[in-house]
Amino acid sequence: MVGVIQKQLDAFQGDRAAEAFGYASPGIQQMFGTPDNFLAMVRQGYAPVYRPRSVDFRELVTREGRIVQKVLFVGPDGVPVIAEYFMQRQPDGSWRIDGCRLDRSGDESA
Repeated sequence: MVGVIQKQLDAFQGDRAAEAFGYASPGIQQMFGTPDNFLAMVRQGYAPVYRPRSVDFRELVTREGRIVQKVLFVGPDGVPVIAEYFMQRQPDGSWRIDGCRLDRSGDESA
């Protein structure tokens, strides 16, 4: 799962919208419709994910039957943010990102 998230982060760094969109689950893809819409949403609402100063993968947990990968980002503003990536297994066995929630409380121990 770390590999999927890292590949999407690499795609964001290069503004490769179609590649980043490809790591999103079918539901997320349907919600945003196009790679450009998806990238615009990330750029506007997820600056720590879009342009992180640093990335530190934390624990993998199960919450309400869902696999969640925690990631500590330091955003472009220098503020630490914990992201929770909700992962979804696809019929072919691959994993995709089915959502990301940011905790802007700045608690690095989460």
